[in-house]
Amino acid sequence: MPTINVDKYRLFEELGEHFTPDTFQQLCFEFGIELDKDTEEDETRPKDQAPELAIEIPANRYDMLCFEGIAMYLNIFRGKQTTPDFKLLDIPEDKMQKITVSPECEQVRPYVAGAILRNIKFTPERYESFIGLQDKLHQNLARQRTLVSIGTHDLDTVQGPFTYEALAPKDIAFVPLNQTKKMNGEELMQFYEADKHLGRYLHIIRDKPVYPVIFDANKTVCSLPPIINSDHSKITLDTKNVFIEITATDQTKLDIVCNIMVAMFSKYCDEPFTIEPVKIVSEHNGATRVTPSLHTRVMDVEVDYLNQCCGLQESPESLCKLLGKMAYTAVPDKENDKLIKVSVPPTRADVLHACDVMEDVAIAYGYNNLPRTSPNQASTIGKPLLINKVSDIVRNECAMAGWIEVMPLILCSHEENFEWLNRVDDGQTAIKLANPKSVEYQVVRTSLLPGLLKTLRENKSVRLPLKITEVADIALKDETKERKARNERHFAAAFYGKTSGFEVVHGLLDRILSMLRVSFVTHEEDLQSSKSIDYKVTENPSEEKGNGYFIKEIDEPTFFQGRAAAIYVRLGGVTRRIGEFGVLHPTVLDKFDLRYPVSTYVPIPNGWISPGVRMPNNANMGIPE
Repeated sequence: MPTINVDKYRLFEELGEHFTPDTFQQLCFEFGIELDKDTEEDETRPKDQAPELAIEIPANRYDMLCFEGIAMYLNIFRGKQTTPDFKLLDIPEDKMQKITVSPECEQVRPYVAGAILRNIKFTPERYESFIGLQDKLHQNLARQRTLVSIGTHDLDTVQGPFTYEALAPKDIAFVPLNQTKKMNGEELMQFYEADKHLGRYLHIIRDKPVYPVIFDANKTVCSLPPIINSDHSKITLDTKNVFIEITATDQTKLDIVCNIMVAMFSKYCDEPFTIEPVKIVSEHNGATRVTPSLHTRVMDVEVDYLNQCCGLQESPESLCKLLGKMAYTAVPDKENDKLIKVSVPPTRADVLHACDVMEDVAIAYGYNNLPRTSPNQASTIGKPLLINKVSDIVRNECAMAGWIEVMPLILCSHEENFEWLNRVDDGQTAIKLANPKSVEYQVVRTSLLPGLLKTLRENKSVRLPLKITEVADIALKDETKERKARNERHFAAAFYGKTSGFEVVHGLLDRILSMLRVSFVTHEEDLQSSKSIDYKVTENPSEEKGNGYFIKEIDEPTFFQGRAAAIYVRLGGVTRRIGEFGVLHPTVLDKFDLRYPVSTYVPIPNGWISPGVRMPNNANMGIPE
């Protein structure tokens, strides 16, 4: 969770009370924030620096990432202040400042919003808080400026209407903030490459064919979002009118950031909590909208839901009063006495459902004041999912047999999953990442084999032989599922030594299936069962005639010819191939840079027996995913 440092005595002055350490910590606890540190008694604090409070804010409360937000909500909670009525100045649209968006912006950052704070009064503390909120929003909600970036300008140094364009880097030239040399886009990228602060944002637009840029009416560059503003329009302590422009790749985040920025600092305007809107016009289709929206959402919340969740028996009027402490405006529904109408302020984008309102009711009432009750439901005993239980049994058996369990990553490269195993991608099996960060993480594995072989490759210095196993999930495309994919739990093993170790892997397989009470079917039993016509499932499937597993030689490109077999399991009259084992082909070993033979067992997708088929206890190989 983010931590905000605020001037201790300035905050106490804003709250109108001088708190002791214990009383302020209690206030923070009651409101749902946490006092992390008080530097007043810190011996390392410089003597000329005012004591600070480090306050930890919940991750969803972006409206409390500044001094103004913390002070305002604590005052509302304590009943010292009413919820502000944020409003837009009533200006005809043809008289508003305007930002015209060119179609080329779709290639890089398609969305933009604007707002103006008129006749604002800055002090050093307010100015620092203003800049600090921008930085906090950039790091948190804006995800390091990739989703949203904020530009602030002295409106008296530029002239509207403004345009939001996207141009080739060499066609953009201006003096960056706090610099004296004029640079174009390409020069700017080189100049800030070594900058510790701005260098980490260059990748956002560096490889784009065009860069976004904000111009005023005189074609003066205001900013190059999301990198830096122009020095020409920088704000200072003497700035009276602040023009805020916000560009984004996400429309929802854009509106949230815009509302928070103007709401927190509009209190310092001549007319507090009043914002001048800006009109956004699209050149592409002529669509227009006015920002910021400052829209107040109204939710219908059930009184019984709030009371039952909190264990209370409060009246609608009492619940409305409690919600007032959390900056809501709530009134009982005139037509339905079981509902209350809750107005959510524009700064509370985190309120999405009635459960969020219920949580604030509990905070306002006081968690320590909530009635203590015991659950009405009977107590239950937890138990593991059957698939996890069987997985643990297999892991334990492998460990007792002297095999080491490994846990490779579930992502791998496309080559490792297919070409390096001499397999062909049919395009219908593997789940591919849309924007992989590197060639090592392109697909979700469809087999455990690549991970085992990479583990062997990275441990070639270990004394041979190496015997490793893994019990984990693979992922497959599945159009029948709502999420279009599913997981399957697989077990695989690999033997790496100076001999092939085929018989060692075969022995482990026999042990695992024996432990699962799946007997080996001989050739004679196989033939006799195949001739049976009146086959019936008995009460104990393990005793049914012909039930069990058997192996047959296969010719697969992953394995050395003549040294591979498929494993089949027959149960309840159903036979299915569940996996394969053998000595890997030399070309596979060469791709994974392994110099000695490797024998493996790997299951095949969809290889488990149908869940409807009965098996003995601890031996159900048809475990649901």
